[in-house]
Parts: sequence; structure tokens; C-alpha cells
Amino acid sequence: MLSRRQKHILLKFFSMFSVVRGYNILIVVIAQYLTAVYILAHDKPLKEVLFDVNLLMLVLASAATIAGGYIINSFYDSEKDLINRPIKSRLDRLVSQNTKLSFYFTLNFLAVIMASYVSFKAVIFFSIYIFAIWFYSHKLKKMPFVGNLTSAILTITPFFAIFMYYKNFETVIFVHAIFLFIMISMRELTKDLENIKGDIAQGYVTIPVAYGEKTSKIMLTILAVLTFVPTYLLLFRFEIGYMYFFFYLSIFLLAVFLLLLWKSKTKIQYLILHNILKFIILAGVFSILLIDVSVILNRI
Repeated sequence: MLSRRQKHILLKFFSMFSVVRGYNILIVVIAQYLTAVYILAHDKPLKEVLFDVNLLMLVLASAATIAGGYIINSFYDSEKDLINRPIKSRLDRLVSQNTKLSFYFTLNFLAVIMASYVSFKAVIFFSIYIFAIWFYSHKLKKMPFVGNLTSAILTITPFFAIFMYYKNFETVIFVHAIFLFIMISMRELTKDLENIKGDIAQGYVTIPVAYGEKTSKIMLTILAVLTFVPTYLLLFRFEIGYMYFFFYLSIFLLAVFLLLLWKSKTKIQYLILHNILKFIILAGVFSILLIDVSVILNRI
């Protein structure tokens, strides 16, 4: 049996894990390594990539910066989250705002220190990234279009750190990035539909608040159609191995998404749509393994 003190510490840990969304950070770390191994550094020996200390520092710096971003975002959205996510908000509030801010500054400091191990350019990159996350949480998030665009850019920014490190400018990488960017943009807009009540209550002028649900649905439909451009290119113009299974699955799921979208009116219905998009993004991360299923055997 755990003592009261041990239970209190455990609750605090889960509260902080919830605030920084540790599960999301783990996915980003996995995605960065899979991207490095299968796409950006596909011509290098596997051990050279996996045991590259510079890559490790970039990945850890990304993880620390993202965790800090979730903390500052939670700090500014604490009142809104009470309406949109009451259960999660109660768990998050087990850690005081002062403690969260202390973690925020510590994580950002560690991110810069780890980036300094790689290069001065990496320090500049992560310093700008940290500032951009703060500025988004403080100002840009409340602005329609700008907030959504900035959020999508900030989400894929950690991959640019790896991209610039390997200096791989193959066209297929940009096509993958476009697909991911559109999917994240769709997820952000769907999340705005899901959280519309809290946004209205706290004065957040998101696209659904400013232009209505119908306009938001039209925009989501256009974005869903636009995903077919990179999907077509990846299926018929580039070599992606067995990853084509993922893209055919994503076409099916996006069709289901659009059918449900125009019937959705409640928070629960929008949450289902949000989860469909999250599943597509998550499946996309692990489907990178399908690009070359023999890569581990061939590159040891």
C-alpha cells in the first residue's frame, strides 16, 4: 500500500504528465527518429543514425521545448479549459501555477543547453522556437486563421530541426510535410469546433466563433480535398514502399470524416472527428516503418 505522501507525489506526477502531454511528446520523439532513419538519412548506416549524439540532443531539445510549450499554453488557457476539458483541467490543477512556470523556464533552459551541444545555429533555432510558442500562446492563439496557421507550423517545426541537420532536400520530403501540415491544420480547426463554447466564454476569436460552424465545415472540406494532391503524388510519383496502405486508409478515413462532419453539431460529435484526424496522424507516424520493411536488416 502506498502512503498518503507517496499517493500525493504520484498524483502530482500524473498531473504534470497531463499538463505536458507526455504521450504526445513520446510520439514526436518516435516520429523524429523514424523520419531520420527512413527518410532524411536513409542512405546512412542504421547505427550511425541511432547513436548520433547530435541527433539525440536535437530530439531531446525538441521534447523539452514542446513540453514547455504545453505548460505555457495550459497557463494561458486555464480558465477556458475549465469549460472545454473539466476533468483534465481538475487533474492539471493539482500542480500550482508557480510550479508549472518553474518547470517551463527549466525545460526551456535545458533545451537551449542541449542545442548548444550541436551548434550555435541550433541554439538560435530553438530560442526562436521557444519565443514563437510563447507568442502564439499569449497573443496569436486568439486570432482566427493566424492562430490556426501558426499552430500547424509550430507542430511540424521540430522536424525542421532534423531536416536542417541532415540537409536533405529531396522533393518527397516536402510532399510528406505538406500532407502532414494539411492534416494538422484540419485537426486544429476541428478542435476549434469542439471547443467553441469555451472560446466564446473566454473571448477567443477562432474561425468557428468569427465565421460560424458552416464556414468552418466548408474550410475543412476544402482542406480534406487538398490532401489528395500530396497523397496522389506520394502514391504514383514517389517510391514509398508499403506505406501506400496508409494513404489508401487515410483516403477512406477522410471520406468517413467528411460524411460525419456535415452531420455533426455537438461537442461529442466534433470530438469523434478530432480523434479520426489524430488517428490518421498517429498511423502516419508508425507507417513510416513500411517505407522499407527490410531497412533494419540491410543497414546494420
